[in-house]
Amino acid sequence: MTVVVPCYNERANVAPLVAMLAAALENIAWEVVFVDDNSPDGTWGEVKSIAQADPRVRCIRRIGRRGLASAVVEGALSSSAAFVAVIDGDLQHDETRLPLMLEAARNGQYDLVVGSRHVAGGDTAGLANAWRQHLSQAGIRVAQAVLPVRLTDPVSGFFLMPRRLLEELAPRLTTQGFKILLDIVLSAPAPLRVLELPMQFRSRVAGESKLDAQVMVQFLGLLLDKAVGRVIPLRFLSFAAVGGLGILVNLLVLQFGSALDLPFDQAQALGTAVAMATNFKLNNAVTYRDRRLKGAAFWRGLVLFMVLCGAGAAANVGVAHMLVEQSGWTLASLAGALLSVVWNYAISSTLVWPAR
Repeated sequence: MTVVVPCYNERANVAPLVAMLAAALENIAWEVVFVDDNSPDGTWGEVKSIAQADPRVRCIRRIGRRGLASAVVEGALSSSAAFVAVIDGDLQHDETRLPLMLEAARNGQYDLVVGSRHVAGGDTAGLANAWRQHLSQAGIRVAQAVLPVRLTDPVSGFFLMPRRLLEELAPRLTTQGFKILLDIVLSAPAPLRVLELPMQFRSRVAGESKLDAQVMVQFLGLLLDKAVGRVIPLRFLSFAAVGGLGILVNLLVLQFGSALDLPFDQAQALGTAVAMATNFKLNNAVTYRDRRLKGAAFWRGLVLFMVLCGAGAAANVGVAHMLVEQSGWTLASLAGALLSVVWNYAISSTLVWPAR
């Protein structure tokens, strides 16, 4: 069995997790693959240090790529074991359940065995505050409304399945965001046979939680992506949604300019500039989270985004100016803003946040 651990800034948890897996899987042939997104705290270095003395420990260090879902897929595809388990690197999942999960999968009656916090015997004690509990519960309710199978904990990050099945499903997966279990269930061509086993969700000891509002935005994006059958790329849907917010910002600034008796062209140009800056920040945080720019790169990216989007902005203002007399300020502004969306997406994906 291969245990895949997607991780980022979990250095302090590596050695304890390896020891806990060794104790839980004492009579089972196993290996653990830590897939680390080049953590600044040197998580990958700690894994490699342990691996020098323990051949059951492996490390995949990813540079220029980020995201839990894609990390899980890469780790699973590196395995030759019959079964693959996924567990978080924060020590919150109950590794002692792995033997039972493996036994249930080996009998061939189930395609997927999930560690659940919400079946009898499970608990959510590790959700340290009300905000995390609300986010988790909201995600569960939304997911249950669209899933083809019954799952009490569809946002669980602790599960086990046959490697060959995961390999078959891999080309169908979105591999973006954090909720890989949901991606797997929604990507299966036929409903999977699922068993949920109770688990104790522990409190985090070291490191920081990755669950935040941005994760939930990506979660909703995954559902939308599956709903439209991947005809439209998920990243474009997110970019377009951010662009919609930018249009609202544009209109608000436009109305503010109108209240100050600014000429239309000046008010529209100001609204466009503010909307562009807002769009850059939101896209950096959500749409291109896996390529997120930080520090000096953030400011260079902002300048590049503003410069490259200038052509789209010029068309925005030009089209709006042509239409303002016939359509009025609001409709003219909307037409100009919508015209630049496709252009902005193309240059953003290739030049501002290029794939690495």
